[in-house]
This record gives sequence, structure tokens and C-alpha cells, in this order.
Amino acid sequence: MLSINDISIRIAGRLLIDRSTVQIVPGARVGFVGRNGVGKSTLFHAIRGELPLEGGSIAVPPRWTIGSLAQEAPDGPDSLIDVVLRADRERDALLREAETATDPHRIADIQTRLVDIDAHSAPARAAAILSGLGFSAADQVRSCSEFSGGWRMRVALAATLFAAPDLLLLDEPTNYLDLEGTLWLEDHLAHYPRTVIVISHDRDLLDTSVDQILHLDGGKLTLYRGSYSSFEEQRAAREMLDARHARRQQEQRKRLQDFVDRFKAKASKARQAQSRVKMLEKMQPVTALVTQDVREISFPTPAKTLSPPIIALDGVTVGYDALRPVLNRVTLRIDNDDRIALLGANGNGKSTLVKLLAGKLAPFSGKIVRADKLSVGYFAQHQTEELDLSGSPYDHVRRLMRDAPESRVRARVGAIGFSGKAGDTTVANLSGGEKARLLLGLATFAAPNLIILDEPTNHLDIDSRAALAEAINEFPGAIIMVSHDRYLIEACADQLWVVADRTVSPYDGDLDSYRRSVLSSRGAQPVTRERDPEPRPRDKTARSRPERRGSPKQRVSEAEAEIARIGDIIAKIDAALAMPDLYQRDPKQAAQLGKARTGAATALQNAEDEWLAASAALEQDIN
Repeated sequence: MLSINDISIRIAGRLLIDRSTVQIVPGARVGFVGRNGVGKSTLFHAIRGELPLEGGSIAVPPRWTIGSLAQEAPDGPDSLIDVVLRADRERDALLREAETATDPHRIADIQTRLVDIDAHSAPARAAAILSGLGFSAADQVRSCSEFSGGWRMRVALAATLFAAPDLLLLDEPTNYLDLEGTLWLEDHLAHYPRTVIVISHDRDLLDTSVDQILHLDGGKLTLYRGSYSSFEEQRAAREMLDARHARRQQEQRKRLQDFVDRFKAKASKARQAQSRVKMLEKMQPVTALVTQDVREISFPTPAKTLSPPIIALDGVTVGYDALRPVLNRVTLRIDNDDRIALLGANGNGKSTLVKLLAGKLAPFSGKIVRADKLSVGYFAQHQTEELDLSGSPYDHVRRLMRDAPESRVRARVGAIGFSGKAGDTTVANLSGGEKARLLLGLATFAAPNLIILDEPTNHLDIDSRAALAEAINEFPGAIIMVSHDRYLIEACADQLWVVADRTVSPYDGDLDSYRRSVLSSRGAQPVTRERDPEPRPRDKTARSRPERRGSPKQRVSEAEAEIARIGDIIAKIDAALAMPDLYQRDPKQAAQLGKARTGAATALQNAEDEWLAASAALEQDIN
């Protein structure tokens, strides 16, 4: 059990957590929620022992391993599959030692433990996780250094999941994923067999993947049973009860105070008045829970409604290299009030399409027609890098309103969410959510007819995401969005377009059917390694063969290497079993060696089956 006992945490003089106690049982899947900046990530640092407590204690079972996403993306020449496999440090160390061990007893211990932790199925489990997060079979054998930072952070997430720690701490893991990867992660966490705490502002993940909600508000930690939707209902009921209790107490305090004020000067009532003073002193004040108001998000109304369609594409081919276009012969139209969500894995061309629609990319061929005086607002999360870090929200708006009076500029800064002193805060000191709000305000400043939103919810908390959904629904123009936030898509989109196979096509189903197809194609619920403190027999039927990946020729080569490696292990075990006095001298050791021999023989059979299948595929390719 993870025990958080009466802890207090203070950072830079600010008390983030104040004398809070929470007990999280083994196997719990906990969603950790709260407004941005309240201290959620800080608590993770404290659990990992990276931050001193002002008071209280955090107790983690001594045998538990703690895993969390690396701060830096992995890099280097190693393949993705090798990077992920190395995350299981015990398996990696045992395999290295097995190559050089000569003592029969140690060989037996190593091979028995490898069988217990199902080490031979590790490549299959690693490949399944990488596939779920969007890496093709060919990608998995490519060098890590070939991928961008965002994709390498996915590799870091895959490594964390593969290691299967006893306590898994994830801080906004979907920020690095597309919708398809998010859907797979939701399913994976819903079946995670150990304890997981995930900081997330994704409502669907919190409704699908967790069974408890840990809420941090006002420095206090409160644990609720159930999903996020259940948490909202429970908290609303609690707020109502606390408000009623506070109102009743206020009325009672007023009656007592009125009595004291009225009769304290009268000798005949002095004793009664004094008793009521004591009652007032002993009465602990109850304060109703106050929900912080969320600053609304609004988009300015376009000055004119344009004649439809506002954009029409006919047989358009587009990309960055005319010899290898990203999208081929795309035909589509966008009307004034369309609400379109783009689906499809990263790398299939969603960003290319939105750049084409925004006028930032010219087509190679085909025809594109835009309505006269069409204005497009384009928001992309990476644009935060283009903000002036030394400037304030006021400075950014002033550049767009050079000749406007001060009052109008201040009013516009307030309209995008930065009233009063907040408007003069430098961008460098803004949170990720505040930068996103500023970008949204700047992108829609000119009251566009079409707004394109590319991952707008990153760094927005749950309430701000709801405010964004409301702004989208109230906007009279057209919206095209790319988002991994299923709640936002379901709340706002009335059309789904799939970008895949170098084209764009409408999707007739809903997000539930799309989710099922994604999970089916990515092999949901991969085999999860059981990590026991003590070795125990495992069901052999639960072991899966390594996933076939790469070209047939490569698979043949890999299978031959695996056959040779396992053959060496079996030879060592057989040599140990051949010792004449082994069974009389150490029958337990003999039994362990026999068990290791059986496990290695099964792994050898699997490798030989893979070699046969790969050889057959290679022969077909040759013919």
C-alpha cells in the first residue's frame, strides 16, 4: 500500500499540500486531478523521494519498483525495440550474465528466474506496446536517433510501460500522443495489473482507465471511488451539503451572537450570555467549497458570412517533395458552419492537410478554390516557440493594435483571458495553459471565417477544455480540429474525416466504432509480464511468440541468432545436469535446472517455428 501520511509540501514559500493523508491500495488505478499549478507533479517528485517533505511521511512498500516517464527523450543508434527491452533491467542483467556464467548453480538460478519472469516473451510484449503507440514493424528496428523528439518521447513511454513497475506514475502521458495512441493507452491502463497514478486532463481517459480519483484542491488531497464522471457527481453533492452546513452554522452563530449582544449587559442574563460566548468559541467554522471560476474562452464573430463552400479541393496532390507527395488526389469541401475532426495516426498527413487549408502549403496539382475574402485562423501547439518570451500578453496584442487607444487594447487583452496584472506578466512566466490561451487569442484575433485547431487542449486543464468546447460550439464559422481529446471531438464535431493511405475520406461511424477498429488493429491488451518477488511457476499457455517484424530476410536472421543463443543456454544446462553427484548432493538445484531446461526448450521451439515461418515468407518473396 502507498501511504501518504499527514504530509505538507512547500515550494518557494508557497504551501502546496497541507497536512494531507491518503492510502492507495495495491492494484488501484488512480486518476490524479486538480487545477494547473496546484502541486500534482510536485507530489510525484515527493513519492519518488526527490523532494523533502515539510511534515509527514510517504511510505512505499520496500519491494515495490517505481516507474515514471523519463524527462528526456531517449536517443542514440540503438533500435527502438532494443531501447524498450533494456527498460527491464532485471531481464537485461540476467541475459548479460547468462552469456558468461560458468557455475552450474548460478546458471540454474539465472535460467529459473528468466523462466519465472517470462523473459523469452519480452520481445513480443515490447513490440506490442510500440505498435500500440503507433510504431510500425519497420519503425521498431530503426535507430532511435532517426525520430523526432515527440516520437522519441513515445519510445520513453513505451519503455516505462514495458518495465511494468509496481507503482506507475504518469504525468500527462497523452500530450505526446495522437488520438489513436491515446485510445490504445486508455485500454492498456484499464488492464494494468499493478498500481498506477496518472495525472491527466483527459476526461475519457479518466472515465475509461481508472477506478479512483485523487483530487488536489486548496492544499488538500481527497480520494474518491469511481470514474471522473462519478467524482464530479460526488463532489457536486459534497459542495451542496457543505454549503447547506455552512449556511446553517452561519445562522446559528448569528442567533448566538445576537443573544450575547442583547443580554451581555444584563446581570440576570450574564451567565447565559457567557455560555453562548463559549459556544461560539468552540464552534469550528465550516466553509463551503468554493469552485474557482474558469476564465471563459471566446472567438470573435466573423464580420461577414461567405458564400459556400468556403474551401473546395478537387483532385489536389500536396506534400513537401513532388516525387513523394503526402496526399494524393484529395477532393473535399468545407462550408460555413462545419465542425470537422481529422482522424488518423501521426505521420499520415493531418498536419499537411491543415497547412494546405490554412494557405501555408501550395498544392503540386489539382484545383483549390477559396471563398472571396476568406480569413483563416490557425492554432498549433508548437507555435508557443514563436512567442516573445520577454513580452507580455499586452505587448503581443499591442503589436496587432498599434494605433488603438490604451483602453481598447486592455479590453482586448482581458477578452482573451488576461485581465488586470495578468496582462503584464511576461510569457516566460506563463504556464503552459496560459500560453495556449494567449495563442488561441492571437490566432483568432482577426475574427476568421475558418479556425483550424491543431492539438489545442495540450496543457489545458479539464475546466478550460470544457470552456474551449463551449467556445467552439458558439462560434458561427467553420472549425477544423486535430485533437487526441475524445471529449472535445464528441462534444463539438459533426463530421469525422480520416487521413490515411495518402488520402482523406469521410468516416461514417462514430468515435466508439473508430476506437474499436483502432484497438483491433493495434492489438489491445498486450501480454503483461508478471513480476513476483519470489519465483513461481507460470502458465505456459500465457506466453506469446515474438511478434513478426521487419522483412522476411531480417526475421530469418534474427530467428537463427535466437536459436543459436538458446542452444548455448541448453548446452550449459545439460552440462550441469550431467554432473554425476548432482541429484544426491543437491536435489533442489537439480529440480531448478530441470525446470530451466523445460523453459529453454519451449523458447527454442518458438524460435524454430518463427524461423520456419520467416523462411517460408522469404521463399515466397524470392519466387
